Amino acid sequence: MAAKEKDGRLIVAENRQARHEFFLNETLEAGLQLLGTEVKSLRKGQANIAESYASIEDGGVWLINSYIPEYKGAGPFYQHEPRRKRKLLMHAKEIHKLAIAIERRGMTMIPLELYFNERGRAKLKIALAEGKKLHDKRETAKKRDWDREKQRIMRDKG
Repeated sequence: MAAKEKDGRLIVAENRQARHEFFLNETLEAGLQLLGTEVKSLRKGQANIAESYASIEDGGVWLINSYIPEYKGAGPFYQHEPRRKRKLLMHAKEIHKLAIAIERRGMTMIPLELYFNERGRAKLKIALAEGKKLHDKRETAKKRDWDREKQRIMRDKG
């Protein structure tokens, strides 16, 4: 079974490292074009999107380098390729908007969450992101530590 349940969603995989490595600007939701054995593997809670990214090719958006393991309950003939490219289902206007942002501003598309929505459909939350430099990461860590220290002081003072 999938790991968590938030507001009717069943989260299968998260990319927690993305918030550390990138400035996340805008998030979008996209459907996935999956095979039957991939859906069954996802329902068991098996997937990894930590090393994956999305790319615009041939007029569509593709999820590249995501890992969905083979489903052991199916025979060897019906298996899928674990690291195959998967098409993301989005409206043409959204794809065009993403293409402009990537081309003009040098952004990248990073997957954040892979989950099943309330209707049982596999969805992927992707973000338009800009890479952080090392000094940006240090600044973020300082801010997080200071916020934690502020909370500690406020709690102790009463």
